Amino acid sequence: MVLAAALLMSNLLQDVSEDRLRATLTQFSTYPTRNTNTEYLGQAAEWIAGEFRKIPGMQVELMKYPVKKGRRIVADKEVVQVVATLPGATPKRVMMGGHFDTINLGGDPMVVKAPGINDDGSGVAATLECARLMAQSKWQNTLVFVAFSGEEQGLFGSTALAARAVTEKWQIEGLLNNDTVGASQAGRLKDKKRVRLFSEDSEKHNGRELARWIEWACRGKVKGFAPWLVYRKDRFQRGGDHTPFNNAGFNAVRFVEAVEALDHQHTENDTINGIDFGYLANVCRVNLVALQGLANAGAAPTAVAYDPKQAHSTIVRWKGTPGTRYIVYWRASSSTLWEGSSEVGEANEATIKNINKDDHIFAVGSVGGVPISAN
Repeated sequence: MVLAAALLMSNLLQDVSEDRLRATLTQFSTYPTRNTNTEYLGQAAEWIAGEFRKIPGMQVELMKYPVKKGRRIVADKEVVQVVATLPGATPKRVMMGGHFDTINLGGDPMVVKAPGINDDGSGVAATLECARLMAQSKWQNTLVFVAFSGEEQGLFGSTALAARAVTEKWQIEGLLNNDTVGASQAGRLKDKKRVRLFSEDSEKHNGRELARWIEWACRGKVKGFAPWLVYRKDRFQRGGDHTPFNNAGFNAVRFVEAVEALDHQHTENDTINGIDFGYLANVCRVNLVALQGLANAGAAPTAVAYDPKQAHSTIVRWKGTPGTRYIVYWRASSSTLWEGSSEVGEANEATIKNINKDDHIFAVGSVGGVPISAN
């Protein structure tokens, strides 16, 4: 089973296509703008939905929601976004997305050019590419791929979908929001080896542990490339489509390129010429590592707790689900990253020898699942 999973992972990562990523962004370049206020948003949504419909087994929805006239919205209207679902054996959902709407802050939104190829055509291109590859296999959990709209006007599309997820009682293991992930250089600044991964620490959700697990899962998987954990919800005084999901109590994180070309954002200069397709392909690979693990993750443990006895070794206990394999993680209290792990099978208890709970933090997760901290 382990060898089969490793082979599948290797094949997925090898099959990421820079040509397909380029084709998606070339199509996006044909729209003068994809501003939520314009007719081009609907045209782009139809094209994206058509691409998802080409994927065997994908259920595609053009989700509509209302927005009111206000800041950056010129009139009351109905807006559309794309939600594509690949059913798994369970209703538990693993989500990935980016926003396809664009904005140019330098003029009339109805007429000014706003190509938005990196912000956030890159995230939607990555989502489509990962959907194509993940659909080649069967998964335990349901996968949902989203092209959000209304992001530039106030996260309207993600807010609508998060509210729907609450109403319909979705079980979301994690949302991977990819927003501005296609460039590796801004002027003289360059970073081709990392993608930033933002997460929030909260008692309402486990987003921080989702990010920490992604970093752990990706170690050594993508040659010369890795997620760089940033311990804040988003960049300073900015936000993204993961935030409404966090606010609704769901695990959600945001990927952003390591060096942003700030002078291109929200201008007519955000074109395909600024994309590093090798970098974008590696961002896809990081997402695929996370998606594969989460897509086959079993039920999370509950009641994860330390044995209270003082000892140089640590005993951790939890309530598990029959047939689910678990991993125990640990790190020094001064470390932000997992430093060790032990897969313990279908057990409900594990002893980690010579690592004590006075100096270390422990967590338990199903294989591929988000760890739950011990208390």
